[in-house]
Amino acid sequence: MQSIKRFIPASFVVLWATGFIGARYAMPWAEPFTFLAIRFVLAAILFAGLTVLLGSHRATREEALHATVAGVLMHGIYLGAVFWAIHRGMPAGLSALIVGLQPLITAVLAGKFLGEAILPRHWVGLAVGLVGVVIVLWPKLGAMGGGVTSTTLAASLISVLGMSAGTIWQKRYASGGDLVSATMWQYVGGSAVMILGSLAFETRTITVNGELIFATAWLVLVLSVGAIFLLMVMIRDGEMSKVASLFYLVPAVTAVIAWALFDERLNLLQIAGMAIATLGVALATARQPGKRNWRIEELEN
Repeated sequence: MQSIKRFIPASFVVLWATGFIGARYAMPWAEPFTFLAIRFVLAAILFAGLTVLLGSHRATREEALHATVAGVLMHGIYLGAVFWAIHRGMPAGLSALIVGLQPLITAVLAGKFLGEAILPRHWVGLAVGLVGVVIVLWPKLGAMGGGVTSTTLAASLISVLGMSAGTIWQKRYASGGDLVSATMWQYVGGSAVMILGSLAFETRTITVNGELIFATAWLVLVLSVGAIFLLMVMIRDGEMSKVASLFYLVPAVTAVIAWALFDERLNLLQIAGMAIATLGVALATARQPGKRNWRIEELEN
């Protein structure tokens, strides 16, 4: 079990980073709320099937309610706001930079609401990680365009708060039950928000083509099922400030994937930023002497 668990953080970062690539393929062909509503409904159906197939524990009313609230925050508000801002012209690099504040905000909330002790070296790690993210994304911030408005900036900030609050809610109220059932209810919450947003603000026009089908399949199976399930495991078994710090690595991994797939430029400054971000995560996730990271000792019992 220990040998498998040690690969979860790295696997999560790689899978999560591919979400930005999937969004790049999908956004020209569907409005953001409509696309996310379809994605979340499909994910909820898949997890419902998994609960039956695996014989998962059926969530109580209280467990379902808390998981649904977490889903509203983590999926509906976070992804909904990010996709909406980018769809309205917010540069993806600037959006990613604002989202990069999430580990710091989560660490503050974890200390206040979860009672987690965050040591000075962890704060240093979070700060160093943020510097690394800024360096990685800096070359992409030149083309601001007209998409940087008060509304798109507000949406980006709301997305950060939604993800931070959602992970804290999940850790505090919704980590005790079956993860498969809880994740299904999360997508029920995310679907509800996106369906309402689609009905209220969009035309629900979709152009079905190969790119959209590929993006939908990838984001549902790899992100909504694979990456989110790994995130739920880490939230359940780890300290929130350490889990959140992994998000610092996402822009760097995304930049490497974009370089490989789309021939996007990757210069020495960005590579240095990746190294700095990795150092920051190493500092932020350093375990206290005598403790094993990710609470593996509990998983083995």
